[in-house]
Amino acid sequence: MTDTRINRRAALGALAATAAAPLAAPAYAQGRLRWRMATSWPGDLALLSGGAARAAANIAALSDGRIEVEVFPAGTLMGAFDVHDAVGNGDIELYHTAEYYFQGKHRAYNFFTSVPLGLLMTEQHGWLRYGGGQALWDELNAQHGVKSVACGGTGVQMGGWFEQPITSMEDFQSLTMRIPGLGGAVLRELGANTVVTPAGDIVEALFAGDINALEWVGPADDLHFGFPKLLATYMYPGFQEPGTVSAMGITKRVWDNLDDRDRLIFETAADMENSQLCSAYYGGNGLALSQMQREFGTRPTRVPDAVFDRLAETSMRVRGSVADDDDYGRRVVESFTAYQDALVDWTADSFANYFARRDARGGAYESLF
Repeated sequence: MTDTRINRRAALGALAATAAAPLAAPAYAQGRLRWRMATSWPGDLALLSGGAARAAANIAALSDGRIEVEVFPAGTLMGAFDVHDAVGNGDIELYHTAEYYFQGKHRAYNFFTSVPLGLLMTEQHGWLRYGGGQALWDELNAQHGVKSVACGGTGVQMGGWFEQPITSMEDFQSLTMRIPGLGGAVLRELGANTVVTPAGDIVEALFAGDINALEWVGPADDLHFGFPKLLATYMYPGFQEPGTVSAMGITKRVWDNLDDRDRLIFETAADMENSQLCSAYYGGNGLALSQMQREFGTRPTRVPDAVFDRLAETSMRVRGSVADDDDYGRRVVESFTAYQDALVDWTADSFANYFARRDARGGAYESLF
């Protein structure tokens, strides 16, 4: 156990003891805070919106009600992609989002959400906590008036929904696909047109003919949006987002004025979602895929090896090009790549090997490894 984890547990213990101490109650009741959180998710998107709502509720609970957080789904207070500017400017105090939506400010934002052929979700959290990722993230966000931390995630994503199976590289030429982040940049290099559409507008864009292919997380959310009824082909595995992390951000000026206890409350509420939301997606996706198969006859189609190899090759080139943007981009790419390289043998010998052998014995799944 590291000193960091020991200190964290000690601080949490102190937090609980302080809240329970009668003499501390009057001071603890002083300075009530009322924060507003805008999200990038529709209010009816149960998992992501539920994670944001839980984080807000846990901030209130951990502060014994002294900090109140009102949550606004995308489109109610502002657009899905306006939250970063709003928090940075101090118009609101909090957001829940995926920060690769803001790569127009710096492409390195992708590395704090997920990048093609990148880290799994547990690996991504490891890089942020123990590989220097959080310090780099703080450095970038400070320029925009924000402090943010990981607050859940969606894990490995599927390859997306298409009218026809992708069988060759030529098939990308006919695509106009909803896909964000560096994954979109990869497909553009391969001849596809790409757009970034907020979750609540995807179905409308499909009906309007603005897109003819899309990706959005995985089976649980895909079932919610009704994608199995709209497009015939569900491809796997996804190359674009192997470990997507959602973020909770706070206005840096607000963060700087918080005492250590309130900072710990914010961080702890976010960290709780790194367990709850992540596990909700892992279990929810598995159950939803089974439901798709029963109700709609959905049979995921495997991306051909030759196509995936080309996607992988292009992905490494595109994500590596962020190092050419400036010195900060270089430092992010080098840190992320070094951490991923250090985990290659362990991931192959543990997770990948175990899953392949387990599924071969059980016969329930086709191994993806």
